[in-house]
Amino acid sequence: MNSLVQFLASMNGRILRAVAGIVLIVVGLVVGDTAGWIIALIGLIPLAAGVFDFCLLAPLGGLPFWGRDIRRRAK
Repeated sequence: MNSLVQFLASMNGRILRAVAGIVLIVVGLVVGDTAGWIIALIGLIPLAAGVFDFCLLAPLGGLPFWGRDIRRRAK
């Protein structure tokens, strides 16, 4: 779990989360009905996590919430 969180806190992980969030938002808007709107709203979570540099999985593994703190700890 720690290696996954360290990847997600890296620049590549942040980009991946932001892109995944954008893809979910676009898919949700294309679907368009209630399920689509729910998918689009769910897509805001990884998009925000990538843009604002936080990791929701990190506290589950005993690591800090903020990406910069995870990266500092890994050094």
